[in-house]
Amino acid sequence: MATVTIYSTVTCPWCDKAKEWMASEGIAYEEIDVTTDSEKQQELIALTQQRTVPVIARDGEFVVGFDPAKIRALASAS
Repeated sequence: MATVTIYSTVTCPWCDKAKEWMASEGIAYEEIDVTTDSEKQQELIALTQQRTVPVIARDGEFVVGFDPAKIRALASAS
């Protein structure tokens, strides 16, 4: 599986659930905390037109929210 990027915040319980689930599934991820990186926060908003987290990204595709089936499909897509 490919490495995905998760845009998150430290106060987001769904972000924590997504990270815990991805770790348990062996899905490698890079985390970006949008509360400490305003440039990445603006990038996320521009790409997704959303202000919610978590957002899991890979190769220009996004899963907004914690949706295990969609995250698995995103991580395993060729």
